[in-house]
Formats: sequence, C-alpha cells, structure tokens
Amino acid sequence: MFAKSKGNGTTELDAFYPIRPECIADTPKTRFKPRAGKTLSERRWHASFTQDGHLDIAKVLRRIQWGGIHPSIKGVVWEFLLGCYDPNSTFEERNQLKQQRRQQFNTLKDECQRMVPLIGTGKFITTPLIGGDGQPIDNSLIGVPLSDKKVLEWVQTLHQIGLDVVRTDRTLVFYESETNQAKLWDVLSIYTWLDDDIGYVQGMNDICSPMVILLEDEADSFWCFERAMRRLRENFRTSASSIGVQSQLVTLSQIMKTVDPKLHQHLDDLDAGEYLFAFRMLMVLFRREFSFADALYLWELMWAMEYNPNIFSLYEKPETTQTHENAPVASGKLLKQYGKFQRKNLKTGNTEQALAVFLVASVLEVKNRKILNEAKGVDDVVKILGDITANLDAKKACSEALKIQKKYLSKTKKA
Repeated sequence: MFAKSKGNGTTELDAFYPIRPECIADTPKTRFKPRAGKTLSERRWHASFTQDGHLDIAKVLRRIQWGGIHPSIKGVVWEFLLGCYDPNSTFEERNQLKQQRRQQFNTLKDECQRMVPLIGTGKFITTPLIGGDGQPIDNSLIGVPLSDKKVLEWVQTLHQIGLDVVRTDRTLVFYESETNQAKLWDVLSIYTWLDDDIGYVQGMNDICSPMVILLEDEADSFWCFERAMRRLRENFRTSASSIGVQSQLVTLSQIMKTVDPKLHQHLDDLDAGEYLFAFRMLMVLFRREFSFADALYLWELMWAMEYNPNIFSLYEKPETTQTHENAPVASGKLLKQYGKFQRKNLKTGNTEQALAVFLVASVLEVKNRKILNEAKGVDDVVKILGDITANLDAKKACSEALKIQKKYLSKTKKA
C-alpha cells in the first residue's frame, strides 16, 4: 500500500498525479507523502465500517488529522468530509442516494444539452457562442430561448469556463486529454446552470479540478464539487464586493490585531491593514501556494478539522437540523465526531470563524520577522508571501493555525 522508496518520497504520488515531463522542473516540490501508521490507508478505511455500513467517523477524522488520506481512496473519503453522505447511514442507503443523485445529475445534464448540444460530447468551447449583438453565432443555438435572462447569461459564460479549463492544472498529464478537460467543463457548466445566483467565477475551476480527477463518475464529481461550493460559494459572489472573502479579511484583521498587534500595526502603517493581499489564498483555499498533491492534503486536513457530524442533515434536511444545531453539544463520544477546530469552536461558542483565516494568520506569523524588517510597502508584503510557494508544510500550517486559534480565543475571553 505504501511506497518504501526514499529520496524525494514522491514516487507513489507521481503514479496518481503524474506531471508532464516538460513541466517537472518548474513544478513545486511535493512535501506530502503517505506514511504507514499515520495516513488513512485503504485497509483502515474499509475497517472503519460496520458490517451494514455505518462509519466510525471519529476514528477516520483522527487518522486524517494525523497524516491525511491515501490517494487511492481520497475521492470517496472526501464525499463524507464534504457532507455528500451521512456516516450513520448504511451501504444500501448510500447506494440508493448515489443512484438518485446520478439520475438528478443526468436530468440537469440533459436540460443543458438541449440548449448546448456540445455538453457531454467530450468536446468544449473557448470562443463565444453569442455575438456582441446578442445573436447566436453557432447554428446549434437556433431555437434556444435567449430572451430568457438566465439562459442568455449561462450561454455567454460557457466559453469563459472553457478558457479557464485550458489553464487549469495544465502541468498534470490528466489534462493532456481533451476528454478530461471536457469533463471539467461539463461539471462547471452544469453547476453554473444549477446555481445561477452565483454563476461562474474564475477560481471555481481550481476547486472543481481535484474532484474531477479523484472521482471517475462525472455525476459523483459534480455532487462532490456542489458540496464543496456550499462551503465556499460566498467566496465567489461578485456582488457586494465579494462579501464572503471580505468578511473573512475583516476577521483576519481582528485576529492579527489580537494575537500580534505589532505586526498588525506595521501592516496597517503600510496600508495593508485590510489584508487584501490574502484575498486569493482565502478564495481558492491556497491552491496557488501549494503543489497539487499538497493542496489536496491541506484541504482534507482542514475539512477533517472543521468536520461537523450534522453536515449531511444540514444540507439535506435544513429544516430539521436547525433545532439540533442550536442544542448543547454532548461531550465524550459525540464530541469526538467533530473535528479538532470545530470542537474548540463549539466549546467556546465561536462558530463563525473559518480555519482558512487562521491558516493565513499562521503564514503571517511564520513570516513575522521578515515582514517587520524588510517590508516597506504592500508590494514587499506580497513578494514575501509569494516566496512561500512550495515552502509551506500543510500539517505544520494547520498545527500553527490551531495554536493561533487557541491564543485568539484565550485573549478574547479575557478581554
């Protein structure tokens, strides 16, 4: 199961996420490597289920927080972490739900194909289907109700999705295939049709790409991405100045002012006190700051630490979960079903802050001395933080984030 090779430790990962030979020299070195006894292996994953399929989520979370998830099972474990499935369900119940979701996806896909027949063909577009005069350029659109605002805006977005698909994870062998690129385009296009309130925003491709790679069935990739977007969709809201990320930047400012007032003051003096330089980190969850494999490792660590055992019910039956969510959380066995970060929030009543914000704070703390001594302006701060690419350790970053959370909660409690 685990490679015993030494050296750079990436031999096994290369088999799962192979990099194009011409890109290897310029690709950030991967720090994550599966470790026997720490990483959640396929054997331990299967051993975590009862005979009828109930999952011991506490045991799984503990293992993920120790050493991540082995690439061979990453996709199916993510489906639980993101709330696609209830760990208290049976194999049979989950299989029924999977088939229902696949049918639901096919219905959405059919609806989109009736408007744009290219969807689902293994091809995709990078040029507009509609001209500047609002009239269709492509004959396949004749008869499509473009007078409907939702339809028009969706069709106008499809080529932009295609342009972003071409740029997505292009160092990976996986995306040398036009069929795989088209799969990413299909998932993003269909999601954009489903969630017309948010629509499509650049950066969603970075979130969706791993799901397409990890889960072979397009419908499963779609629903995994849809669940991830439930957590992140406000990051991509373009109205009201992207209030999702903006609110996180306000929280980041409060945290830094509390845990490191000297650094916060220095940043404020440099006109960087609004922390706009951290916008991209928060929007796409550090995808650009880590190698592909390390970004996936970071995400699963975060999702395990933030895990709430009620997440499935919250998404599927929000009307029945509200009362349960507001009820006091039991200690002991039930509390262990929450991730480390979420447990601390529950104990203190601070449930609004995301782990990603504390992660940015941990990065700033790592670069504290360099920023204080060398940053004379915002550009210097951006450059110093830009140098962290491929030099961050996901596990250490999460550990430091938890320490900063503890320090912040301690100081705010005393205040």
